[in-house]
Amino acid sequence: MILVLNAGSSSLKAALFAPDLTAQFTAKLAEIAGDSRLTIDGTTIPARAPDHQTALALILQALATAGHPVTTLTAVAHRVVHGGADLVAPVVLTPAATALIQAAIPLAPLHNPANLACIHAMAALAPGLPQTASFDTAFHATNPDVATTYALPAAERAKGIRRFGFHGLSYASLTHSLSHSLTHSLTPSLSHSLTGSLTGSPPHLPRRLLALHLGNGASLCAILDGRSVATSMGYSPLDGLVMGTRPGSIDPMAVLRLAQDHGIDGAGQMLNHASGLRALAGTNDMRALLSRSDAEARFAVDHFCYWAIRHAGSAIAAMGGLDAIAFTGGIGENAGAVRDRISAGLRWAGDVPVHVVRADEERQIARDALSLLQRKVP
Repeated sequence: MILVLNAGSSSLKAALFAPDLTAQFTAKLAEIAGDSRLTIDGTTIPARAPDHQTALALILQALATAGHPVTTLTAVAHRVVHGGADLVAPVVLTPAATALIQAAIPLAPLHNPANLACIHAMAALAPGLPQTASFDTAFHATNPDVATTYALPAAERAKGIRRFGFHGLSYASLTHSLSHSLTHSLTPSLSHSLTGSLTGSPPHLPRRLLALHLGNGASLCAILDGRSVATSMGYSPLDGLVMGTRPGSIDPMAVLRLAQDHGIDGAGQMLNHASGLRALAGTNDMRALLSRSDAEARFAVDHFCYWAIRHAGSAIAAMGGLDAIAFTGGIGENAGAVRDRISAGLRWAGDVPVHVVRADEERQIARDALSLLQRKVP
């Protein structure tokens, strides 16, 4: 039994998986250090969780009540946002690996500390229980240097200022699910070409696949022969596509102007939480925007799709062409009008199959953990 922990800056999600990767239990504690709420298999109750350690204790208590005490677990698998330049694949957590996660805190100051808090708390509760980590940046470690290097002085590059890319666990899950589905021909209801057929869809992962993770956070990835060769996010998750509350690509001089006018913290708050769709139309809810007919809402949707198409063109160039498109994430899976508009804007690249793949990062993390544990078996 693998317990997957996904710690955000103010939340903690947990999912328990059996060896066949079927989910046995899910829980989420939201608003840590605030008006905390614990949701267990769809039922929500108030909770008191001033920090991530307390949140973890509450989830483990709920897990035990459901018949799965810590003693029944085989391993605990963590989602870690940033692995830096050194952690480029899932790992069994050792003191050395944990130290590298600690060293990457300056690259993900809101998330890596929360990830580490859960890692340390589990180690204290169950010292002999194996723990693993999967990294949101690792999938993009196959990007060539020419794609990840900023043209900055060497001293600045040595600080780790480079393009990393994110949503890697989503893309890893997407490639696994899509390859499996196409191989076994199980997804006709979730796949369609731009003309509504599956003509030309290969019975394996397409060689040149454009993947788009569209949600409140949004990015895209050029996947060539199953490996990421380019992605829209960079040093941080701010770059690239327009998002729910982030502007996407913006001239660095504009950022400096914002910092001059609002201070560094004020500019950071604006760029992370008050920009994107919310700034254009008052909400980051794509469903609400698509239901509205006012000019601001129409422009926000147009803007979101336009910049997705613009960045997609760059990704297609990085692959030397296009064989298929795949959408995932909340908007990618549920907003057919957005998928259709982006797909139509890419018809110049060919009449290729378009797939919709359910995001399933927690199962991917469990899959990583099982693979690591199996390698240790003699």
